[in-house]
Amino acid sequence: MNILVTNDDGIESEGILLLARWARKLGTVTIAAPKFEQSGKSHAIELHKSFEVKHLPSRDGMEFYRIDSTPADCIRYAFASISSDYDLVLSGVNKGFNLGTDILYSGTVGAVFEAECFNTRALAVSTDSKSFEASWQWFDRILDFILKKDLFQFHGLYNINIPVDPKDILITRQGGPYYKDRFINKGDDMYLADGFSVYQGTSNLEDDLDAVMNGYISVSPLTTNRTNEDAFRKLTQK
Repeated sequence: MNILVTNDDGIESEGILLLARWARKLGTVTIAAPKFEQSGKSHAIELHKSFEVKHLPSRDGMEFYRIDSTPADCIRYAFASISSDYDLVLSGVNKGFNLGTDILYSGTVGAVFEAECFNTRALAVSTDSKSFEASWQWFDRILDFILKKDLFQFHGLYNINIPVDPKDILITRQGGPYYKDRFINKGDDMYLADGFSVYQGTSNLEDDLDAVMNGYISVSPLTTNRTNEDAFRKLTQK
């Protein structure tokens, strides 16, 4: 199996090295990841200027490509210029959850959306910002869960979030917003984006947000198709 690994925290982050080393048991691993942190870049790509791609020395039997652009561009470049024959794309492990409407902004999730554009199975993996230990200890069990339930038979793209001390693994859907934005005036017409949690502490375990906040690993099927299918059916009924 050929596996491509990326992230939005940067190629030297602890999370991507953890995920890539674990993935070696599954097959051949190539890392193509941003030179710098790209959090919040969503599915953005660079269209109007060149960006640097550096093939770094191999480590632990893995190839490393450091790309000075977004996570989605890392995937685009890898498929166009490294290999078009990847069986699985892994994005993460992100330092911090990607839950609810966070996925709209996440570079971690943006990378796996780009993988779906190449008809390739993909997993985005995020965990609590304090420790990667839980994710490492649960990787094998999450993979076993995916294989036993044959999830890739139904869909090719999943968003996975791992709390610090998981109770179990649940299939979930995307939840709602749990942060509210605010902007801090730093002077000289400069503002810094900030935010705070507005999570209400509910327990609908079918939502990724509630599942994770109640101690469960969430596995959510996602798609790049933005069509509102329910509205489409109603609008086209005769």
